[in-house]
Amino acid sequence: MHIEMFRVFCDLADLRSFSRTAEKHFVSQSAISQQLAQLETAHKCQLINRKKRPIELTKSGRLLYSAAKDMLERYDHFKNELSTLKTSTGSRINVGAIFSIGMHTLPDYVKKLMVSHPNVNVHIEYFSAAKIYELVLAGQIDIGLVAVPKKDKRLDVYDFEDEPLVVACSPKHPLAHEPRIDIHRLQFEKFIAFEKNVPTRHWIDGILERYNVAVRCVTEFDNIETVKRAVEIDAGISILPQTAMLQELAAGTIKAVPFSNEKFVRPTGIIVRKGKILGQAGRYFIELLQKRTR
Repeated sequence: MHIEMFRVFCDLADLRSFSRTAEKHFVSQSAISQQLAQLETAHKCQLINRKKRPIELTKSGRLLYSAAKDMLERYDHFKNELSTLKTSTGSRINVGAIFSIGMHTLPDYVKKLMVSHPNVNVHIEYFSAAKIYELVLAGQIDIGLVAVPKKDKRLDVYDFEDEPLVVACSPKHPLAHEPRIDIHRLQFEKFIAFEKNVPTRHWIDGILERYNVAVRCVTEFDNIETVKRAVEIDAGISILPQTAMLQELAAGTIKAVPFSNEKFVRPTGIIVRKGKILGQAGRYFIELLQKRTR
């Protein structure tokens, strides 16, 4: 029986709609009904309770759904492995990274990979963290790099770099002349924050809450580059990874002042879908990102 028939059945079970399943597979509802009828005839049982709205699986249907899911996963695993074998001499690694990591941290690692694997093309795109998780799980990118990685049973998560967090301020700001800053000095300061759906925002909020420090959030942005621009014009201060400000620090447009309380860091991580087949270059790249080959 054709493997795609099981894929259609699983989508029908997940979507619980003939019309939506038909749209997903670019066929008519009649074609979906015919494929379901073929499955029921082949297995001599009813798989879908058509009287329910939305439709529901019968006991036999649930049994087939579980088996089909397993077969599809194994088949997709086989296709990935076969594709890896075909491209062993020269391949492409699709990487999705949040902007700060992709722009400021990743380039040195890519250069090292290119020295050892000159035939490998590393394609890097910048996305929000939420989009990276989505694309990794969908198999559309091979490796994701995010800040404050979250655990997910569908993902393998590896530690990347811990980025030192510092106070970022304009050279005109009074705090710019301090050698170190007690975090309590930030109390009620005008603050440039990340938007609430950005993982780094939750991480920094947690640090401030732990020290019982309240800042005045004057504006929020979804990316670090815009936060830096606001800091440069002295619209407020912020807490940012020092590694993402090297260019501004060299140019003198932003001052980075470390904390005196403790060494605050922002954890970053590498995410790969569980069961993802990576070629030799992909595996080496992950090891390189983990600094095992340094």
